[in-house]
Amino acid sequence: MNPGDRVRVERGDTTNEGVVLPSSTGDHIVLKLDGGYNIGIDREAASVDVLETDVHNIGDDEPDDGEVSTIEFGDELPTISLISTGGTIASTVDYRTGAVTAQFTAEDVLRAVPELTGRANYRGRVVANILSENMEPSIWQELATAVSEEIEAGADGVVVMHGTDTMQYSAAALSFMLDTPVPIVFTGSQRSADRPSSDNVMNAVAAVEAAKADCAEVLLCMHASASDDRCALHRGTRVRKNHTSRRDAFETVGNKPLATIDYATARDDGGDGAVADDAIEFNRDYTARGETDLALSDGLDPAVELIKFTPGMDPAAWDYLDDADGVVIEGTGLGHIHTELIGRVKELVDNGTVVAMTSQCLAGRVCDRVYDTGRDLLDAGIVEAGDTLPGTAKVKLMWALANVDDPAEAMRRSLAGELTEESQPWQ
Repeated sequence: MNPGDRVRVERGDTTNEGVVLPSSTGDHIVLKLDGGYNIGIDREAASVDVLETDVHNIGDDEPDDGEVSTIEFGDELPTISLISTGGTIASTVDYRTGAVTAQFTAEDVLRAVPELTGRANYRGRVVANILSENMEPSIWQELATAVSEEIEAGADGVVVMHGTDTMQYSAAALSFMLDTPVPIVFTGSQRSADRPSSDNVMNAVAAVEAAKADCAEVLLCMHASASDDRCALHRGTRVRKNHTSRRDAFETVGNKPLATIDYATARDDGGDGAVADDAIEFNRDYTARGETDLALSDGLDPAVELIKFTPGMDPAAWDYLDDADGVVIEGTGLGHIHTELIGRVKELVDNGTVVAMTSQCLAGRVCDRVYDTGRDLLDAGIVEAGDTLPGTAKVKLMWALANVDDPAEAMRRSLAGELTEESQPWQ
């Protein structure tokens, strides 16, 4: 009996089946039950039968970045590329350590989420294997290139598996870097696969169905409620993670999600590769499949900072901005900062730095024409970013500085659905 083996353990009148975990002592057997919980059993009092050996195919090999694996179920099925950057959606328990680890080949994903079987043919590719808080602009560039290459290779849709903490930033980055003729769907999991409340299966199934559908945009697919009933599709530039741990942590700011996916309908639709007409309900217009030609503009200027104004902050906190090519301010209300900082904004602008203003409010838009502070900011050269989310504005300015002649002008208009022309009440 070794870690990773599936066993039946009998002790007195009690029988348990599960997978053996590493134990810190030879006196006990640690067993992972099918329900996700661990138990410890006195080894001397137990009779053990090994049912399967090494059921999780534990090995020392890790998939290489850029390596492509394929699984085909039929010529009539669409091809979906599964691209991994890290996170918990395809994670399993590493029975060498007892910890949750991420597995990322196409085979690994289908092993972790067998409900994906038969819905499409799959290509699996690893771009990174990181905690999402370690995401960097250089990895966004690698990811955008990988997605472009998969589409060129014939993928009918792309699903990007990503840690949830910074997924909204990565989705925004690809929204600006790629024009896409097929859906690009980010998804993740708030709870790991070994937990009974894991959301990995539902999110993965819904993401694949979205990647087979008609909306050819960069989307983010996660639970729409705390229940296992619907997933929401959010535009990559209008979404925000609003809760640390709830399964429905993500929300479209200022509006309903772009669409919702009924999980029962989507789950029952596997096998022929088609998407049920009533599985996905769109709330607004979208860019249709094939309407846009594939184009990659992967330049990014990482010298952009996002700074949040708070009452009483030390002006010295702005000293490090001298080396920035761009600055996004998260101001109060309509886009305000302390009047003593306005001169600092003017210094930055005079030195060639693009300084854009966003709001800390969750809804509404910047308007610096109402109060004296705002008018003084406009005179200092501030760029109003409308209702663009602060994090999205940072990513957008990175992209604009590297790809357009007038980045300041680009911050005032919508490039990928990040900026609405006029704030509207929810409908």
